[in-house]
Amino acid sequence: MNPSNTVSESTGVTDPGYSISPTQPFYWSVRRELWENRSIYTAPILVAIVVLFGFLVSTIGLPERRREVLLLDPAKARAAIEAPYDMAAIMLILTAFIVGVFYCLDALYGERRDRSILFWKSLPVSDRTTLLSKATIPLVVLPLATFAIIVATQLVMMLWTSLLLISHGMSPASTWTYVPLFRNSFILLYGLAAIALWHAPIYGWALLVSGWARRATFLCAVVPLLAIGFFEKITFGTSHFASMLKDRLMGFAPKAFAFNMHSIDSPTLTPGQYLSSPGLWLGLLFAAVFIAAAIRLRRYRGPL
Repeated sequence: MNPSNTVSESTGVTDPGYSISPTQPFYWSVRRELWENRSIYTAPILVAIVVLFGFLVSTIGLPERRREVLLLDPAKARAAIEAPYDMAAIMLILTAFIVGVFYCLDALYGERRDRSILFWKSLPVSDRTTLLSKATIPLVVLPLATFAIIVATQLVMMLWTSLLLISHGMSPASTWTYVPLFRNSFILLYGLAAIALWHAPIYGWALLVSGWARRATFLCAVVPLLAIGFFEKITFGTSHFASMLKDRLMGFAPKAFAFNMHSIDSPTLTPGQYLSSPGLWLGLLFAAVFIAAAIRLRRYRGPL
């Protein structure tokens, strides 16, 4: 006899006929992070609004400048027309990285500080599920949210530019030709995925510090790295650790893309070179170690 049926019959409660999916705790843990950390999407949206306002101001006199730009060779014309759209994407990608780092630094520290960890630990959700849901935010949710916001921002910019050019008797074709939205969106999605995976050890380190530090999580995350770099420079006269940190921040681009500065074509995607890069897999290994250590810390660390 099924024990659950026995309990239901003895208490007079009817079996609802459904079971909890193994993925439901993870799904609701991710939803919880989005509910409690609205800066994940509000910060990029606010930056997008600022970017759009700045672009709106910069379009004063745009038709005259566009006539001059179209007299240049195709490579220079494309670079000039694409520049505002590239700058908008860079600003939003940088915002997403900053939001991701500070989110991770507060992910475990915040629940220990306000003692809500006692409540969350009372729920039937494992520490592993909790940490994986927190790691999903900077690695999956933020890139996807940033992608949607960047595409929407660039689309608004292109529509406004087209209306402005049409109102001055000019064709908007130059904008849509030199800024192919669909192709650029595909490149953007690929680039955001490459950036997220390359920055995974940074987010993992921030999560580990968040579970360990008792105060000033940002300083606890940054000062040890600076100390190692200074120690190496003073002791050995080398800068290998600093170079490694710089590569971890910006080294994804040469591996994920092949750039041709003298071509009007988009950068060539090189996923094979990127996925075969030892730096990528070494970084993911460190990220896994950091997250595993953070899981163990959450299991045994209480509120502050």
